[in-house]
Amino acid sequence: MKIIITGASSYVGARIYLDLHKTYDVVGTYNVSKLSKLFVKLDVTNKSEVNRIFDKEKPDLIIHAAANASSSWCEANPKEAKDLNETSTKYIVEAANNVGAKIIYISSFAAFEPKDVYAKTKYNSEQLVKKTKESWVILRPSLILGFSPNTTNDRPFNRLLKNLDEGVVAEYDTSWKFQPTYLGQISEVIAEVIEKKINHEVIPIAVDVLKSRYETARDILKSFGVKVVPIDMKDASHFSEKKDIGKLRELDLPNYTYKQIITKIKNEIKSRQEFRIG
Repeated sequence: MKIIITGASSYVGARIYLDLHKTYDVVGTYNVSKLSKLFVKLDVTNKSEVNRIFDKEKPDLIIHAAANASSSWCEANPKEAKDLNETSTKYIVEAANNVGAKIIYISSFAAFEPKDVYAKTKYNSEQLVKKTKESWVILRPSLILGFSPNTTNDRPFNRLLKNLDEGVVAEYDTSWKFQPTYLGQISEVIAEVIEKKINHEVIPIAVDVLKSRYETARDILKSFGVKVVPIDMKDASHFSEKKDIGKLRELDLPNYTYKQIITKIKNEIKSRQEFRIG
């Protein structure tokens, strides 16, 4: 099986590439940051480039991870957000249909309640992905934590690493509660989706409890001697209702408790040298 991963230099895409390329023939694409010399340059907002790369590689599966996940950036740059997070998906689906490829789309919990620009682009992209002729699966992670070969993107877990490496007191918000997603679980679910030939499913990936940024930071960093201080940011911009993750159990896919993912993440931090792409 040949797989193309869009956004393979991103925080999420890089971990998926690292985990899958050991088993499959995987082509990683990038636009700005080339995390590996093996990666192929692709601007997913350029329709002709998308068609050229897909016609050349002829993948059996496309994992579409390229996106900007910053809600604030999307609000400040709505046109660019639509181009990158939504219009690109249209091009990917069209190209997939041309070569007969399946799509696994990395969406977001935000698509449960598509109110802001980011959430709308993810929800609209899901509707586009459902037009894939061969087959499709949509994965909905929540706020993602876990080690990635990309440690520089401004993502929540990389900020935790910065706190750890600098050894300074870290302040984290207590007001917004979410269901954390373990990054490694995304790769594990993808592998099972491939192996079990799962199709036409929307699969939320997260733990079954609500936690705050403060709680996750504290539970990860305290083992490394970093003090974490709670602050109330009074963040009302995110929903905090628990969502059903029963699809993981229904499809017999990897499913973790909060305690289990914290243990896995702490172990990853201790062995960070293993998370490198050549």
